[in-house]
Amino acid sequence: MKYQHIITILIGGALVSSALSCTSNKFDSSRKLIWNDEFNRKGLPDSTKWNYDHGGSGFGNEEAQFYTKKRLENARVEKGKLIIEARKEDWEEKKYTSARLLTKGKFSLQYGTVEVRAKLPKGRGTWPAIWMLSEKMRKWPNDGEIDIMEHVGYNQGHIHASAHTKDHKKKINTQKTDTIIVKDASEKFHVYKMNWTPEKIEVYVDNKKFFTCINEEKTYDAWAFDQPYFIILNLAIGGSWGGIKGIDDTIFPQKYYIDYVRVYKNK
Repeated sequence: MKYQHIITILIGGALVSSALSCTSNKFDSSRKLIWNDEFNRKGLPDSTKWNYDHGGSGFGNEEAQFYTKKRLENARVEKGKLIIEARKEDWEEKKYTSARLLTKGKFSLQYGTVEVRAKLPKGRGTWPAIWMLSEKMRKWPNDGEIDIMEHVGYNQGHIHASAHTKDHKKKINTQKTDTIIVKDASEKFHVYKMNWTPEKIEVYVDNKKFFTCINEEKTYDAWAFDQPYFIILNLAIGGSWGGIKGIDDTIFPQKYYIDYVRVYKNK
């Protein structure tokens, strides 16, 4: 999520059919659940689990929104779902508002499985993501970034997963990234999942694997993923990737729905 991604790689024309969007939302009893949020409350997100990024600095991506904090209009829980809502409104010298929630300082993991069941917003200029950063982030991307799901609204249905490190980044055209088509990503819920071990990172949509990052070089500059990472959920507007083709102001408000976030320990 941090910086611009432009490369799109379709894996053998792979796509996920809408029939898979009904993937079970039951817990996986074969694995140990170590953290979760089922969003079974009403009002603001659970403050024991989520913090906010706050501000309108662009966050390294030239984003157009102001991320608010503890504002129901931008982040709330209702009817068993977390809703991150982007709105067209003037706020602190920005023309849009949204929210970015993160578990930094409250929960992090080193290896395991992360599952997020979500329905994405739609429209040119939207840029929702599920991603992770190191608790000890000093310099991006040297300390790593894992993108479980990114979607830019001008390229509807193209779901991206990536892993960034010092040696694998867009600036030198060595980033590790792949794409899968999920035609109804904005109409139905899908499960975005990452399996993470010391050997590799694998990303799935509805149990269909489309991205693998293997720990081949065995160096920190190439693999910074042997340390605790926290989870981030956000809806950016515009920016160096999401805004390449501009922002359609007729689409707002746009809602990003998250049914649950679950983290399991590896077997």
